[in-house]
Amino acid sequence: MKMKYLNLTKPASSLRRVGALALAAAVLPLIAGHGAAWGQQPAAKPASASMAASAPADDSINPAAIDALKSMGAYLRTLKSFSVRSESTTDEVLESGQKIQFANTVDIRAKLPDRARIDVNSDRKSREIYYDGKTVTQYAPRVKYYATFAAPATVRETLKAAASKYDIDVPLADLFYWGSDQSGIDNIKSAIYVGPSRIANVECDHYAFRQAGVDWQVWIETGKTPLVRKLVITTLDEPAQPQYTAVLHWDLKTALNDKAFTFVPPKGAMKIEIATAAAAK
Repeated sequence: MKMKYLNLTKPASSLRRVGALALAAAVLPLIAGHGAAWGQQPAAKPASASMAASAPADDSINPAAIDALKSMGAYLRTLKSFSVRSESTTDEVLESGQKIQFANTVDIRAKLPDRARIDVNSDRKSREIYYDGKTVTQYAPRVKYYATFAAPATVRETLKAAASKYDIDVPLADLFYWGSDQSGIDNIKSAIYVGPSRIANVECDHYAFRQAGVDWQVWIETGKTPLVRKLVITTLDEPAQPQYTAVLHWDLKTALNDKAFTFVPPKGAMKIEIATAAAAK
């Protein structure tokens, strides 16, 4: 019997709508790694918290907030190897209007340009994705099924193939178009600097943005390593205004062994056929 291919939990619509404007600069530009970088100079910030308190009104854009996103993306593109864990919560709204919150953890390890490992663990499912430069393997440890497909030569091309050919929504994969025509930066209607903050004992600058149907906030580490440390997205076009919140923990020092990107079927694991996107419809 032909088994249905294994797919990952698709991101919330609000997260997808934000596109590359935040986590794109946090994770997937690292994986993509080959686009033109933005300017390297750190973004200017208001001189004091009082200036942050007098933030622009709706439909106003503080250039420093936009520059902060660009500088973050420019720095992240310089990284050749990294690990990052995203610990997130997502609100889902029942027909009654009650909000239910689900937890999700995504661990990403990457060596550019052709190695990636993604582990997803949520309240409802677990998935492991391995890309070794030639093949993608998707494994569901709870049911011990796995499926494979031949992949292009880079992570960036592989993510596109996974989405277009196999309808596989790799977490954050919609967010790697930072700096391209698809980045969505022109969709921002309001951008403000909120003020200094601390996330997991790391000094950050807090920015807030608005675009059609979505409010979102990003906390960017200060200093020479402008890593995104927290993201909050609020969906405005639903009455309950559900939120997505993610805190990111980075490791830029630990060396990554190529074995981490190679799938070895565990005892009892069963290979199944992967369906194309057209066949799955």
